[in-house]
Amino acid sequence: LVYQQTASVLLSAAAFAVSFLPWLIGGTVLAALAERYPYRRVLVASDLSRMVLIALLLVPDLPIAAMLGLLFLSSLGAPPSQAARSALLPMVVGRDKLPIAVATNSTTMQAAQVVGYLVGAALATGLSPQIALGLDVLTFGLSALLIAMGIGPRPAARSTAERTHLLHESAEGFRLVFGQETLRSIAIMVFALTCFVVVPEGLAAAWAAQVGSGSTQGLYQGLIMAAGPTGFVLGGILVTRIIGPAQRERLIRPLAVLSALALVPAVASPPPLVVAVLAMIAGLAQGGVLPTLNSKFVLILPHGYRARAFGVMQTGMQVSQFGAVMITGVLADHFRLPVVVGLWSVGGTIAMVLLAARWPSTASFDAAGKAAERPAPPVAEP
Repeated sequence: LVYQQTASVLLSAAAFAVSFLPWLIGGTVLAALAERYPYRRVLVASDLSRMVLIALLLVPDLPIAAMLGLLFLSSLGAPPSQAARSALLPMVVGRDKLPIAVATNSTTMQAAQVVGYLVGAALATGLSPQIALGLDVLTFGLSALLIAMGIGPRPAARSTAERTHLLHESAEGFRLVFGQETLRSIAIMVFALTCFVVVPEGLAAAWAAQVGSGSTQGLYQGLIMAAGPTGFVLGGILVTRIIGPAQRERLIRPLAVLSALALVPAVASPPPLVVAVLAMIAGLAQGGVLPTLNSKFVLILPHGYRARAFGVMQTGMQVSQFGAVMITGVLADHFRLPVVVGLWSVGGTIAMVLLAARWPSTASFDAAGKAAERPAPPVAEP
């Protein structure tokens, strides 16, 4: 809608990136809230608040600025909700089953995203955007109901006596993640992965508009946007269900490099279907490596810091995606879009090769995991 009204790649990219803003301006602080209250309560409250805010989008003749404002407010529920879910998962499934649980969670979310893109686009263009938004409202309500009925009560990770200032608690999360070599290595690789794989999805509206018209434009946009999440699902299934733990470890570095390398041919301005295939390959590589990195990350975190550490990670991922979409959007307003994406991916390939060369050893991760099983002392002040 924004691109139709403005013909600006930058503004359409900005509309896509609005939901990243809560993470940029206070994601770690909002995520720290998840450790102050029972995780189930945080999840239910976040879903109900978003249900109400999305329902307000159904008000007729709402200005676009108001719609974006409501989207931003609803996105404020994402940091505490996602942090609580990540911290709760090891408590529900146990450490032994955590890698498979993380992979299943990630691939399921990506599959839902693909369905959302395709079904939402079909409803919005074929029937009415209000129908798509109404279904969105119902899904938040259903999620809150399932959580309330299906998850047992657990105490908050931090008691009232353990609480300090929210800014102090969120700073502890930063010090923990970037103060340990293994956690820091995972964080930087995850940020780089998301930074380079998200670009086709973020620029899909403008890309499709430049090569298609009418119904073909919508088809091309849907294909490009859904290709990455589709590849992510396939990669997650292939790597976590078919390949063993030792092989998953060895695939981290080559898959990380492939995630950026796959998009380099975009520089030659291939047809939209080829762009979708390239994005799917990049998503497949990302889906093959991210669940492994996520499970390793959670396993080497001490209890009581998981939600805050997750907040740091999600903030970094959102900043990376937001920055990548905005920077490439600015460049694509001045240069040919395929060339921008191709050269961006060349830089990503170089970055991933350097990160892979400095990846810690398996012994380092094993030692960090054993240390996390012991009661952890408070993170020292700098």
